[in-house]
Amino acid sequence: MEALLQGFAVTLSLDNLFYCFVGVLLGTVVGILPGLGPLTTIAILLPITFKMDVTSAIIMLSGIYYGVAYGGTVTSVLMRIPGEASSVVTCLDGYEMARKGRAGAALGIAGIGSFFAGTVGVIGISFLSPPLAELVLKFGPAEYAMLMLAGLTMVTYMSSGSLARALLMAAFGLLLGTVGSDPISMTPRLTFGIVALGDGVNLVPLAIGLFGLSEVLFMARQTAEEMKILPAPSGVLGFLPSREEARRSVGPTLRGTALGFLVGLLPGGGAVLASFLSYAMERKLSRHPEEFGKGAVEGVAGPESANNAGTAGAFVPLLCMGIPANAITALLLGAFIIHGVTPGPTILERQPQVFWGVVASMYIGNVMLLILNLPLVGLFVRILQIPRAYLTPMILVVCLIGVYSSSSNPVDVAIAVLFGFVGYGLRRHGFDLGIVILAYVLGPIFERSVRQALAISDGDPTIFFHSTLSTGFAVVAVVLLVLGLWPKRRARAG
Repeated sequence: MEALLQGFAVTLSLDNLFYCFVGVLLGTVVGILPGLGPLTTIAILLPITFKMDVTSAIIMLSGIYYGVAYGGTVTSVLMRIPGEASSVVTCLDGYEMARKGRAGAALGIAGIGSFFAGTVGVIGISFLSPPLAELVLKFGPAEYAMLMLAGLTMVTYMSSGSLARALLMAAFGLLLGTVGSDPISMTPRLTFGIVALGDGVNLVPLAIGLFGLSEVLFMARQTAEEMKILPAPSGVLGFLPSREEARRSVGPTLRGTALGFLVGLLPGGGAVLASFLSYAMERKLSRHPEEFGKGAVEGVAGPESANNAGTAGAFVPLLCMGIPANAITALLLGAFIIHGVTPGPTILERQPQVFWGVVASMYIGNVMLLILNLPLVGLFVRILQIPRAYLTPMILVVCLIGVYSSSSNPVDVAIAVLFGFVGYGLRRHGFDLGIVILAYVLGPIFERSVRQALAISDGDPTIFFHSTLSTGFAVVAVVLLVLGLWPKRRARAG
C-alpha cells in the first residue's frame, strides 16, 4: 500500500497528470474514429516520447490503450460501426437499444461498466500481479488449444435460432480465419493470388463491412417510418439507465470484469477476445437468450466491462515478466526498453517509481475517462436526430475512411464493401453475424496452438491431456458440446 501511495505521488505531479489526460483523451478520440486503433496511434506517437521522462511516456501511451475501449462504444451504439476491434460485439445489442430510443442508457451502462471494470483491473494489477504472472507461465500450446476449443463450443449457445444455422456461421468464420499464410509453414492459403491477402482478412474491414456497411444497405431499403428512431430524451436523467436496466447490468458487469481480466493475462488474449467470450457467456447464462441481438442490456454491459478489464489484465505479464500479451503491449515494451527500463521482476526493486506510477495513473485515468464520457452522452445521442438522408452517407464515408486509414490498403476497402453485401444477405435471412466474428477470432489461435502442441509431441494427441488445465478445458468443451446438441435444446431452438 505504501508503494502504491508513492505511485500516486508520482502521478499527481502536474506533468504526469497532463500526459495522463492527453493519453485518455487521445484514446477516446481514436476509439470513436473507426479503423485507426490504438496500435497505429501508439506507433505514430512512440518517437515523440523519446525525449520525455520514461514514466510520463508510459503513462501517456497506456492512457491511449485503455482509453480506446471507452471511445469505441460511441459509434458502435449510435451507428453500428465498431470504432475499435474490441467494440464489435457492442454493435449487436447497443445499436438495437439505440433504435428503441435507449442510446443514452446503452452509453451510460457502457461507461459505468467500463469504469468499474477498469478500476477493478487496476486493483488486480496492484495486488495480484506476481501470482497471476506465474499462472500465465503454465499455459502452453496444449492449454491454449483446449481453451480455444471450449470457446468455440460456446458457439452452440450463441444463437437462439436454429443450431444448424449457428454451426454454419461458425464454419464460415473459421474459413475466413484460415485465409492468409499457414501459421507454421507460411504457405499461402485461399489467397487466390492476391498478395494483399497474404496476412489474411483483417478484422477491421471484416467487422465494418458486416456491421457498418450492411446497416447502410438496410437503411437504403427502409421506409421513413421503419427508420424512425425515438427522439433523444431531454434532461440529464433521461440519459441514465432505468432501474430495471441497471439491475440487469450488475451481474454481466461483474462476470465480464472477472472474465476479461483473466483473458487479458493470456498472450493473444486482451480486450477483443475478452469481449467475445463475455458475450457468449452472457447469452448462455441468460434466461431470455432470444433477446440478444435485439437490444439486450446484458449484451452491452458484459462485453464492455470485459474489454476494459482485459486491457488492464494485459499489463500484468508486461510489467511483472516483461512478456507482451498482444501487439499493443509489445509496443509499450519497446517504449520501456527505449527509455532504458526493462519490465520484469526486477522493475519493482530497481525502478519502483515507474511501476507504481504507471499503475496509479490507471486509477486516475479511469476517473478522467468517466468524467470525460458521461457528460457527453447527451451530445452523442443528439447524432440520432440527424435526418437519415444525411446520416446514411456520413456513415458510409466514415466506414470507408476508417477501413482505409487502418492499413492504407485499397484491397481492404474492397473487402469491406464485399462483406457489406455478404452481411446484408446473411442478416436478411436471419443468420447471426456475431458467431462469424467469434469463430474468426478464435479459429486461428486454436489452429496455431493445436499444430504447435502436436509438433512438440511428435504428433502424439495425448499431449492435450498431460496437464490439469488442458484436461479441464477439454472436459468443459465436451460438456458444452453435449448440452448444445441436447434434444430438448434443439427442439426449443427450432
